[in-house]
Amino acid sequence: MLVIALGDDEDESTPAPTRTPATKPAKEQSEEPKGERADLVSFRLDDRSEGGLTNIWVVWTIKNNSSEKSNYSWDWEAVDADGTRVENGSQLETDVQPGQTAEGEYPTTLKTAQGIKLNITDFNRTASY
Repeated sequence: MLVIALGDDEDESTPAPTRTPATKPAKEQSEEPKGERADLVSFRLDDRSEGGLTNIWVVWTIKNNSSEKSNYSWDWEAVDADGTRVENGSQLETDVQPGQTAEGEYPTTLKTAQGIKLNITDFNRTASY
């Protein structure tokens, strides 16, 4: 069964990008973000826990593919295997020059990264002056 949903992409939740091998199945290639959303190259969880202390971060890579200095803001959610939102937040990356790559990180309150899926719920790129 094929289902097609029409609507504004900005209101839909999309899986967060992760670093993956260069070769992907055709289905995954068709699901790649388009437009300014494609500037978010990687957005993933990084579990730095050790010695019984939980330490999980969200980390990202932005690459400005536009021709102007840009600011990026996006909202995200972390969802467990049951589909329950276990955390959400907003991130900001500012003054990224054309062609420049910027990396960032932010701590979470997650107790585990196992079975957690990150979704981007809103994404915006604006010109930076």
